[in-house]
Amino acid sequence: MIVDERIYTAKIGKVKEYMELYERKGLAVQTRILGHMVGYFHTEVGPLNQIVHLWAYDSFEERTRRRAQLMADPEWLEYIKEVRPLLEKQENKILIPAPFSPLGKKD
Repeated sequence: MIVDERIYTAKIGKVKEYMELYERKGLAVQTRILGHMVGYFHTEVGPLNQIVHLWAYDSFEERTRRRAQLMADPEWLEYIKEVRPLLEKQENKILIPAPFSPLGKKD
C-alpha cells in the first residue's frame, strides 16, 4: 500500500471557496476514479492556507493508472480549470506506511 499526500497552497482567503468548489464539482469525480480517500484537511496552525488530502492505493502502478484516468475525465478537466486560479502552489509526496500503521497492516 502507498499513500499519495497532496498539499495545495491556496491564495490568501481562498480556502473556503476552494473547499466549496471541490465539494460541489470535484469530490464526486475524484472519489469515483481514485477510490480510497484517507482524508481531506485544511491547516489552522503552521503554514496557513494549505489543503492536504491523502489517497491510498495498493501500488504505485494502481496510482499511475487511476491518476491517468482522472486526467482524461472531461468532468475533472472542467473542474481543474475553475480551481486552478484559487491556488498558489502544489506539492505531492508518496508515503509508505510503517508495518505497524493501521494502513500498513496486512489482514
